[in-house]
Amino acid sequence: MTLTKLDHQIAGLHASSPEALPFAPALDIRAFLLARARGNILIYSTTSLEADVPAIEDLGGIARHYLNHRHEAAFGSDAVSAPLFVHEAERESVAQSAHVRATFTRRHVLDEDFEVIPTPGHTAGATAYLWDSGAHRFLFTGDTILLSDGEWVPAVLDSSDREAYASSLELMRELEFDVLVPWAATGGQPYLAVTSHADARRRIERILRRMRG
Repeated sequence: MTLTKLDHQIAGLHASSPEALPFAPALDIRAFLLARARGNILIYSTTSLEADVPAIEDLGGIARHYLNHRHEAAFGSDAVSAPLFVHEAERESVAQSAHVRATFTRRHVLDEDFEVIPTPGHTAGATAYLWDSGAHRFLFTGDTILLSDGEWVPAVLDSSDREAYASSLELMRELEFDVLVPWAATGGQPYLAVTSHADARRRIERILRRMRG
């Protein structure tokens, strides 16, 4: 298995080999490499990344690694070595599985093209990332929004803060992006969704209505 470019319309974004989620085997998880002139960024984590290390190195390696939330740390690979960044609320849990270089608590921008956006709810430190590649604006939502049979759905846990979750969805509803890239998607089906601002607003509003109903 090798790291592959998704397609010519979405140049710069590379997906790792899929890995079935043990507690939800219908879903596959992936990590994504963002090819950037100022240093490649890896989003999410999977244990199967070890098989993709040669391809990652061919693409220039990893300058920074960001997790959406602590559950991803359980799927880390020792073969991937890069400075790891997570929300401060996730530090203690993530540190049990991986070394954390630094944490953050606020929304901020790195190098003018990569925005870190805390979106608590699924977990206290869940964080979305918005990357402007120049051709597309990719929103990485972790499990806050995932793809189930092509539908945008939330992953609300018994431990989730539903009020914070709704507030985070309202925030994401207003973001400008045209590609949704979750951590998990139904196996054998598209693992990202090309969208528009109007379409994304409609889909996120539908999630909110279901949660509130």
